[in-house]
Amino acid sequence: MKILLLNGPNLQLLGTREPEIYGRTTLPDIEAAVAALGAELGCEVAARQSNCEGELVGWIGSARREGFSGIILNAGAYTHTSVALRDAIAAVGLPAVEVHLSNVASREEFRNRSYIAPVCAGVIAGFGPDSYLLALRALVSRCGGRHC
Repeated sequence: MKILLLNGPNLQLLGTREPEIYGRTTLPDIEAAVAALGAELGCEVAARQSNCEGELVGWIGSARREGFSGIILNAGAYTHTSVALRDAIAAVGLPAVEVHLSNVASREEFRNRSYIAPVCAGVIAGFGPDSYLLALRALVSRCGGRHC
């Protein structure tokens, strides 16, 4: 089983970007932890990050063809603005989990609206880097260790 881990804009800055909100864990640290858990759970995790909405849309659109069983997506600010990402998730037909490090519901009002959540299997937010690990466990459980 293969899981696609996607991170959107500014997440390459984790560790130094607003550490009081996002913590000091870097994106490579998160990717390594998810890959290690994936190995324990018997699945492969491919991690990608882009600041470009179109690149994220393209990766989502080709995920099934590339043999992925599910998607973990932290779309960053695109969560609150991108109909294109929403449509890509709906179109690809794979289970997706929306992930956020912080509890977006407790932050600025504009962060309370997700265009992506309605087409995802679930949303995990507010648990810092553990949000990603919880998302992986949820996808593996949902897929029962096979292609969903």
